[in-house]
Amino acid sequence: MLAYDFSGKSAVVTGAGGGMGEAIALALAKAGAKVTAIDMKGKPDSLAAAGDRIHFAQGDLRDLAFVEKTVAAANQRAGRLDYLANVAGVLWFGRDKSALEMDLGVWDEVMAINLKTMVHTARAAVPFMRKTGGGAMVHVSTVQWMRGDPHPQDAYQASKAAVCAFSRSLAMQLAADKIRSNSILPGATLTPLQARWDTDDVRRQVADYIPIKRIGTAEDMARATMFLLSDHASYITGVELPVDGGLLLRN
Repeated sequence: MLAYDFSGKSAVVTGAGGGMGEAIALALAKAGAKVTAIDMKGKPDSLAAAGDRIHFAQGDLRDLAFVEKTVAAANQRAGRLDYLANVAGVLWFGRDKSALEMDLGVWDEVMAINLKTMVHTARAAVPFMRKTGGGAMVHVSTVQWMRGDPHPQDAYQASKAAVCAFSRSLAMQLAADKIRSNSILPGATLTPLQARWDTDDVRRQVADYIPIKRIGTAEDMARATMFLLSDHASYITGVELPVDGGLLLRN
């Protein structure tokens, strides 16, 4: 990983109770940032081991009042807010399927969790970033919204496409405020969302389909996120960065 120095900076990371969010929170803290990590799940041992570099807030991002209170507290603790990593999301196999047949209540739930929560965090964070004098956001989408699927999760794919559209809109709106907004598009990544890859044989089959011949890790996504948040990417805004081992080349 590039040597980043986020000393004196402050970040909010959602979905930090495991997987990509946990890896991003740890990477930011290791680089010197004061991190507020948010999840509905309890605080992982890895974040607890980081001590006072990471403050953990447990709650529901669908609750705008909770989000506003938590982001304001993050700004107050550090005296500033520089970064937002929107990682929280759900992928519900079995429940989320073709929109032609799925329970539309599930559709609404997925949209609320995967998309509207990012609206909540952005609305809460931007005023503090403006006071800081600038900042950067990274929103986690997926390469899957760019691909067809014989076994679709239509709500997931549609919500993640909307995440990219929202990120681009923020990039244009906030450029004059020196606030950048980008998305990463993970490909096949071994995180708790992919518990179905539960045997070595299945993982080998998945890896074999990927041109680079391995499944991605949460740390791969953290590295991409750290780059886009950092000053190394100071001239990059409004992009979607595939982090997929070449998976999109298979289309």
